[in-house]
Amino acid sequence: MLHIADNVEIADDELLERFVRATGPGGQNVNKVATAVELRFDVARSPSLPEAVRERLLAKRDRRLTSEGVFVISAQRFRTQERNREDARLRLAAFIGSGLRAPTPRIATRPTRASKQRRLDAKRGRSTIKQGRTQRDWD
Repeated sequence: MLHIADNVEIADDELLERFVRATGPGGQNVNKVATAVELRFDVARSPSLPEAVRERLLAKRDRRLTSEGVFVISAQRFRTQERNREDARLRLAAFIGSGLRAPTPRIATRPTRASKQRRLDAKRGRSTIKQGRTQRDWD
């Protein structure tokens, strides 16, 4: 059971773990032992996630999220299977945790009179600078 928050827990049977050989340096150990973890979690079909959280997670533009709504994490930072497995689960918990809070809606504001004046002054200043660059032919 992966505990995310008070009201969100992911059952172990919803997580699909596959152990593969890690890439990079490591000598003969890399060629023999499958220490890297590929963790898959189906966000779109998970019964553990509240509907609002699911929609927020699927709306994210994350490259680890497939078009079918499956979240894929590849963890190979450590040399042991267990540490990589723990790392992948922590990263999954962080991703799901990011979808728990609804974003605060933006409150529309109007520009102040002083800010409008500063903008217009800056435009006039740029205009005079550019007019000064043109070469006038007075012939």
